[in-house]
Amino acid sequence: MQRAVSMVARLGLRLQAFPSTLGRPLSCTQDVLRRTPLYDFHLAHGGKMVAFAGWSLPVQYRDSHVDSHLHTRQHCSLFDVSHMLQTKIFGCDRVRLMESLVVGDIAELRPNQDKVRELQNIGSDVGLEVVDNALLALQGPTAAQVLQAGVADDLKKLPFMTSAVMEVFGVSGCRVTRCGYTGEDGVEISVPAVGAVRLATALLENPEVKLAGLAARDSLRLEAGLCLYGNDIDEHTTPVEGSLSWTLGKRRRAAMDFPGATVIVPQLKGKVQRRRVGLMCEGAPMRAHSPILSTEGTVIGTVTSGCPSPCLKKNVAMGYVPCEYSRPGTPLLVEVRQKQQMAVVSKMPFVPTNYYILK
Repeated sequence: MQRAVSMVARLGLRLQAFPSTLGRPLSCTQDVLRRTPLYDFHLAHGGKMVAFAGWSLPVQYRDSHVDSHLHTRQHCSLFDVSHMLQTKIFGCDRVRLMESLVVGDIAELRPNQDKVRELQNIGSDVGLEVVDNALLALQGPTAAQVLQAGVADDLKKLPFMTSAVMEVFGVSGCRVTRCGYTGEDGVEISVPAVGAVRLATALLENPEVKLAGLAARDSLRLEAGLCLYGNDIDEHTTPVEGSLSWTLGKRRRAAMDFPGATVIVPQLKGKVQRRRVGLMCEGAPMRAHSPILSTEGTVIGTVTSGCPSPCLKKNVAMGYVPCEYSRPGTPLLVEVRQKQQMAVVSKMPFVPTNYYILK
């Protein structure tokens, strides 16, 4: 938010803050963890709470991490992701503001494609409002079937990365978005905080649904080849280096009007020095900060995320290597516990994704 405010000032726009932004603290002291509206609900269901990004969140429940992971791939799981900040940005200069912050083509998004409905033209300024809702992610191949029983809207008409406001299991004012961070079909439901426990309870009445925590969420997103900000990408990573060139809008590539364009566009056209790659190995699991070496023993990169894959029964990871080592099938070495072991560059996602896309 501070980044958005500073950019507004740079653009000569007036950012209107609303009282609701004061209801949700944007920072916290290290000894005081924030709690989501589902905190007591987690404890009642056996959640093992840990500190995560200043919040107290469940790392797992009574089921093991692996059981939760596999249940999500085969059925569906419910995750509390209410720690993620939800905002509305609006005003006639809303697109100008957003395109000053991101590389995507915001102007060409259609209504209800991701968060566009909140970006309605309601004034001559740019307004930002923090939405103090809970956020629940229902993820897995049976997620839509489970949710359909509690909504009047036809979810077959809600493809990946679109959203709609609807009543969900009697809780009104919910925004349902067909998205998630597991590689599976699923939704994220922005629900008023007062209705979060009611909605979670209703979803758990279906035997297809089980609760899952941070541990399963991390291994699921890694199998799907999805980045964790702060580990796999950060403010020093370009989309090309991060193998995320698909985020660059065609119009914006041509106009070169996005942040970092003078660096990023030449990378699209030529050789980039490093790339994010997938890695697979047997033996001890690769972890973040493990050195990546050439087969001659020279350190060439670093692992940014890694874990054993519950689905593949192999160790998977991602990390950065020079471009000449980024081709799938390239043999490399990874140092784990001060021992070198063979690894191979692998295509991502490691496990095929199952997003619901209309044909």
